[in-house]
Amino acid sequence: MLQIRDLSVRFGGLTAVNSVSLEIESGELFGIIGPNGAGKTTLFNALAGTVAPSAGEIRFRGGNIERLRPYIIAQLGIARTFQIVRPFSDLTVLQNVLAGFSARHCRTFWRSLGQYRRADHIAAARALLERTELSSDEGQLARNLPLGLLRRLEIARALALDPDVLLLDESFSGLSHREAGSLAALVRSLSVSGMTIVLIEHNMQIMMNLCTRLAVLDRGVLIAQGPPAAVREDENVIRAYLEGPDD
Repeated sequence: MLQIRDLSVRFGGLTAVNSVSLEIESGELFGIIGPNGAGKTTLFNALAGTVAPSAGEIRFRGGNIERLRPYIIAQLGIARTFQIVRPFSDLTVLQNVLAGFSARHCRTFWRSLGQYRRADHIAAARALLERTELSSDEGQLARNLPLGLLRRLEIARALALDPDVLLLDESFSGLSHREAGSLAALVRSLSVSGMTIVLIEHNMQIMMNLCTRLAVLDRGVLIAQGPPAAVREDENVIRAYLEGPDD
C-alpha cells in the first residue's frame, strides 16, 4: 500500500528524517514511535505532501507521490489528522465533515461551496458522525467541543475523504483514560473494516495493544521495526525511547 524508500527531510543543516525505509501493507495498523524530536511528524508531513523530501521516494499504490501537492495526495486516498487539533471553529460539526467531502470532490473553492447542499453528502456525513459517535453534536460549533470530541471530529472529517490510508498524529494526546479507551475502540474498528492506518503516539500501552507492527525513530533514524513484543525488547529502543538519553 505504502512504500517509503531512503527518505530524508532536511531543514538547512538539520536532518529531521534520515534515509528511512518502510513498507506498510494494505489493512495494517502500523505504529511509529520515538522520543520527542525523533522526526515522526516530519515523516507524516512528507507523506501528506506538506513538506518536500530532500531525498528518497514515497510510493502509494505503486505510484510516486513525493512531489505531489497535498490536496492531490488527499484525493488519491491519504488522509491525516494533526497533533494540534485544527477544526473549522466557526462551522458546525456536520459542516466540518462536509468540508471533507468538498476536498475529495473539488479542486476550487467556488466549486466546493455547492457540496454543502448535496443531500447525498449530508446523508453520508451524518453516517460518519454516527460511526464516530458525534451524531448528537452535529449542530454544535466546533469551537465549543471538548478535546475528546474534537479528536473524533478530526477523524470523521478525514474519513470524509474516503481514504485508503489514514494518518493519525497523536490522536490520543491529552485524553483521559476513558476517552483514550473509547477512541482506541474506534481506531480498532476502522482497522477491522480494512482501512490502512498509520499511527503516531507517545502512549506506549496504546501502541502495544493496537498496532500489528511498530517502527521506532530516534533523531530521524529508523532504529527498529517489527511486532510490538519484539520492539519492546530491542536494546536500541530501550536506550533511546524508554530510558532516554545517557547522562
